[in-house]
Amino acid sequence: MSDEFEFADKVRLSFDRLGNNIIYETEAKGFNPGLIVLLVVGGLLLTFLVGNYVLYSYAQKTLLPRKKKPISKKKMKQERLKQGVSAPGE
Repeated sequence: MSDEFEFADKVRLSFDRLGNNIIYETEAKGFNPGLIVLLVVGGLLLTFLVGNYVLYSYAQKTLLPRKKKPISKKKMKQERLKQGVSAPGE
């Protein structure tokens, strides 16, 4: 008799909706594999984002700004005409 009571303390019983089947619920031992995968993927994503931010801030400080493309004279004339300023010599 005393064995039954000790066993009842360790394992919880739950019944499904029909009441016919008994489901024994035991405590999970070890880590949940889904949680481990989630933590690894989240850690890798966080490392990637932090690394990108560090590289971006380093590049902003050390690299020279890019030079603009030279604009052709023809395009400069077109822009001036659009703005209403006549180009010299016309």
